[in-house]
Amino acid sequence: MPADFQYGTDNLSIGKTIAIATGKLKAVLSDNAIKKIKAGEQFVSSIVENKKTVYGVNTGFGILANTKISEADTVTLQHKILQSHSVGVGDAIPSDIAKIMLITKVHALAKGFSGVKLETLERIIWHIENNVIPVVPERGSVGASGDLAPLAHLFLPLIGLGKVFYKNKEQETSSVLKLFSVSPIQLGPKEGLALINGTQFILSYAVKCIQRMHNCLEAADIIGAMSLEALTGTKAPFDERLHELRPFTGSKLVAQRLRILLKDSAIMQSHVDCGRVQDPYSLRCMPQVHGASRNAWLHLKDLAETELNSVTDNPIIFSAEDTISGGNFHGQPLALPLDYCCFAAAEIGNISDRRCYLLLEGKWGLPLLLMKNVGLNSGFMIPQYTTAALVTENKTLCFPASADSIPTSLGQEDHVSMGSISGRKLHKVLDNLEFILAIELMTACQAIEFRHPFKSSPILEFAHEHVRKFVSFAEEDRIFADDINKVNSMIHDFSFVEKLNEYAGINNYNLNRGYENLFCL
Repeated sequence: MPADFQYGTDNLSIGKTIAIATGKLKAVLSDNAIKKIKAGEQFVSSIVENKKTVYGVNTGFGILANTKISEADTVTLQHKILQSHSVGVGDAIPSDIAKIMLITKVHALAKGFSGVKLETLERIIWHIENNVIPVVPERGSVGASGDLAPLAHLFLPLIGLGKVFYKNKEQETSSVLKLFSVSPIQLGPKEGLALINGTQFILSYAVKCIQRMHNCLEAADIIGAMSLEALTGTKAPFDERLHELRPFTGSKLVAQRLRILLKDSAIMQSHVDCGRVQDPYSLRCMPQVHGASRNAWLHLKDLAETELNSVTDNPIIFSAEDTISGGNFHGQPLALPLDYCCFAAAEIGNISDRRCYLLLEGKWGLPLLLMKNVGLNSGFMIPQYTTAALVTENKTLCFPASADSIPTSLGQEDHVSMGSISGRKLHKVLDNLEFILAIELMTACQAIEFRHPFKSSPILEFAHEHVRKFVSFAEEDRIFADDINKVNSMIHDFSFVEKLNEYAGINNYNLNRGYENLFCL
C-alpha cells in the first residue's frame, strides 16, 4: 500500500480522497494533528469549567443560541443534537459518498479547531477502515448551518444509534458494533455540534461528481471523434492555430485531444477532396462546447479542493479565550459551481444527442437509420428517442437550486445555499449523461462500419473493437435496451475510458499533453 496520508496535515486532493475511499491509500492521524486535537479538547474543557458562554458548548443551537445550558448538561446536549437533527428522509445516499463524508470530516476536524476528542476521531477512522458505513438519507439538508440532517445521521453510529452498511447489507448499528465487540462512545462538550456543522454532504457529492464528470468529458471527446469519422467530417476546425486565437484552456485541450484521436485515420484521408465546406456545429464546435464544460469542471474541482482542506465548523476554537462564531459552514461556495456544472454536464448530453441524430439522417454515404433494410426494421431510430428524453429530463434538472433560499431556525438562519440539492441534481444529470453517451457510442460504432474497408485512426479502431467485445453489429432490429445497458456499464464503471487511456499510454499517445495537472484527478 502506498505511503500514508496524514489527516489534518497533508493536502487533500480529489484523487487522494478517492484513493482513501477505495482503499488504495492509507490515511492516518499525524503526530502534529494529534497535538492540535488534544489542545482543542483542552480548550473546550477550560471553557466549560470557567463557565464562559460559547455557542454550542454551553448554549442551545440555532434560534436557541441565547439559552444557557448547565455544566452538568453539556454532555447530554451533544448526544441530543445528533438525535434531534436526524430528520433526513428518502433513500440512502450511495455508501461510497457516505464514506467520503467520513473521510472529509476527519480531515477537517483533525486540523484542531473544533474541540473534538482524539477518541472520537479514532472511532470515525475505525468506521472508514472497517467499511462500517453509516446509512444517510438523501434529503433534508438546506446546505447552511452545515449539512445538519445528513451529518447527524452519519454520526448516529458513534453513539450506538442509526443504521450502517456492512458487507453490502443495511444493518442496525448496535448489532454490527457487537460483532466487533465495540461500545458506543460518549460525546464531550461541543463534539455533537462539531460533527454536524460542516459542508461534508455537499463536498462529498462534489468529489464524486467531479470524478464522474471527468470520465464523461473524457468519453465525450472519444465518442465525438468516432461520430465525426462515421460522418466523414473534417478535422480542420481542430487546428491548433485556430484555438490559439481564442485560447480558452478547455477548448485548447479538446482540440488537442481530437487531433490526436484522429491522427493517421484512413477514413479521414479518404474524403479530403469531397467538396464539403463545413460540418454541423455538433461536429466542428466540439472544442468550444466540450471545452466550455471542461472549464466548468475545472472551476468546481479547484473550489472543491479548497473546501477539502478547510475548516467548516462553527464556532471555531482558537484557544480557551478566543472563539469565533462565524459562517464557514455555509454551502454557497460549492452550491454555485455545482449548479454551473449541472448546466455543463447537460450540454455535453445535448450536443451528443445532436450527433446521434446526424448519424441517422442517411447523409454522406450512410444508410438511413444505419440499417440496409429499413421499413421492416426501424434501425437506430428509437435509441435516439431515448437520448431526446434524457436530454429533456436533464434540462428540467438545470434550475439552479442555489438561486433559492428559504429561512430556517425561526429566521436565525435566514439565508441558506441549498447546495445539497445542487450536488444531488448533478449526480442525476450525470446518470442521464452516461446513458446518452452510451447511445452515441453504440450508434457511432454501427455507423463507422459502413466506412469499411477504410479504417479509422489506431486509437479509435481500438475503441471500436473494445465495444464490439460486448455489443455486435446490428443487421436487423433487436432489443436495443440490452445493448444500451451493456455500453452504459462500460461508461459508468470508467472501464471504456480507462482501457483507451491504457492503450494510448502504451502506444505513446498523450491525450492530455501539457494539461495533466489541470484536467486530471
